[in-house]
Amino acid sequence: MRIENRLPLQGVKILDFMWVLAGPGITRLLADYGATVIRVESTNRTDPTRTVGPFQDSQSGAERSGLWGNNNAGKYGVTLDLSTAGAREIVMDLVQWADVVCEAFSPKAMRAWGFDYESLRQVKPDLIMLSTCLMGQSGPLSRFAGFGNLAAALCGFYNLVGWPDRPPSGPFSAYTDYIAPRFGACALMAALIHKKLTGEGQYIDQAQAESALHFLALPILDFSANQRRYQPVANRDLYHAPHGVYAATGHDRWVAIACRTEDDWRALCAVMDAPQLAADARFNTFAGRQANCDELDRLINQWTRTAEAHDLERRLQARGVAAHVVQNANDLYQDQQLHHRKHFVEVPHSELGKTWVENSRFTLSRTPARVERAAPMLGEHNQYVLEQILGYGEDRIAELVGAGALG
Repeated sequence: MRIENRLPLQGVKILDFMWVLAGPGITRLLADYGATVIRVESTNRTDPTRTVGPFQDSQSGAERSGLWGNNNAGKYGVTLDLSTAGAREIVMDLVQWADVVCEAFSPKAMRAWGFDYESLRQVKPDLIMLSTCLMGQSGPLSRFAGFGNLAAALCGFYNLVGWPDRPPSGPFSAYTDYIAPRFGACALMAALIHKKLTGEGQYIDQAQAESALHFLALPILDFSANQRRYQPVANRDLYHAPHGVYAATGHDRWVAIACRTEDDWRALCAVMDAPQLAADARFNTFAGRQANCDELDRLINQWTRTAEAHDLERRLQARGVAAHVVQNANDLYQDQQLHHRKHFVEVPHSELGKTWVENSRFTLSRTPARVERAAPMLGEHNQYVLEQILGYGEDRIAELVGAGALG
């Protein structure tokens, strides 16, 4: 019998030592579907994403970061000074409460605190633990600490992205931080299913760089089979032409256009009202368009720069040409498709009154995600976690406060 309003991960308890982007993205996803997630922080060393914009109302502050808020919505937050014995005792009690412990530090951090898997399984034998860091827990680069931009460089993304006549530019931002959470969440779900079937916990060692390598399958295979090295081609493509981003009227407005077939090419020429272009011998084959791509891009730019980007998008899409406005933040917020999918969710915030976060990235028909609370403020749930979850009394809590454990 179906239990109405019950989320699929309701009852799953997660102790979250995650950090920055990749790790918190995993536990945010699980919180969306009902897991109880307690996020451990420190006021002495705040998560870097609390300092990164965009900030609500354009005012910086630890509780105003949209990046932090988006990655940690729906979690409970406690602040602990792990250099104190009292804080470490709280952690051990939370480990006994938890089904899963997650962390995203370099390998030495959890070992230094005595919170490595071998130590924690002595306290909770059926514990599931996920460690997700840049290069994994073993090997010569295991202690290489850094962000996803470094992992993207190590994996080889930087040599594939950019312009052929310029230094490598790399994909935008900490690229692997947006790939690794999907693999981490799947690994955790598999471990939870295994535990349900067998009663056994296990340790998951996720190297974020290795997770991202899945997205380089084609160039890796091409080199392995053909000894052919991919080179940067800017906005162009090996299999489509024209393929680029073209200036539209207005300040910093652009439209992306890709012609996948000869039908697409002829449709583009028709929208441009340029039959002479379709008849031009330089462009009437894919090989010709590739060979004359500079001139072709110049001619398309002449046309697009006199038109509004959304109008270009509508006209091209109506003829079956793959085209879309290069959207800025305002475009995304106004996007009708995203609104239809309820991608942006308004949630209450203890200090700001309300804020906006992204919804779950997918929809389950019988048990859709519920995103109902903002990310926790620093120490917002200290009292709740200690009193309601761990069952500490007033005297014990006061003792911990006095010892500086809740810092």
